[in-house]
Amino acid sequence: MSDLVIGADGSPRCAWGAGTPDYALYHDTEWGRPLHGDDALYERMTLEAFQSGLSWLTILRKRPAFREAFDGFRIEWVAAFSATDVARLLGDAGIVRNRAKIEAAIANARVALELPAGLSALLWSFAPPPRPARPASFTEVPALTAESTAMAKALKKRGFRFVGPTTVYALMQATGMVDDHLVGCHVPVPTTT
Repeated sequence: MSDLVIGADGSPRCAWGAGTPDYALYHDTEWGRPLHGDDALYERMTLEAFQSGLSWLTILRKRPAFREAFDGFRIEWVAAFSATDVARLLGDAGIVRNRAKIEAAIANARVALELPAGLSALLWSFAPPPRPARPASFTEVPALTAESTAMAKALKKRGFRFVGPTTVYALMQATGMVDDHLVGCHVPVPTTT
């Protein structure tokens, strides 16, 4: 399979984004678009952590249930979750029921709540300068970078969990901190961060 394919709609896109209609919509409208806001970035961080070891498609399809189960990923609300909420989440078949990841999501909300400048400011402080050009193939796309390694280290130092450099790089890709769409992909190059 080529790294860039023409979708059913005639648009060239990164091959992974043409695999299913769910992926195409996510690729075309969300992935790589700059995302700001503490709750929005907390959601993405949490979902990337839940994705660890699973297909992103699984998480994408469960995202509505995750949003409902985690009260819209409002940091203040999730930070107040108790053992009763953990039990509720472990019983929710609509989400990934992994105790360590559920407890990490709650702990991460509590840490995020205490950040003086907020989660968005902290995460975006690690965004590298834009590349001079998009990658030509996925062989040029790293699994982690110096910036994602530094971000992971800073997050872990503050008490965040499930934030290794590879997971953090996926977060950076998903939220437009880096642009890993390929040369020729129809998704426009982001103009603002």
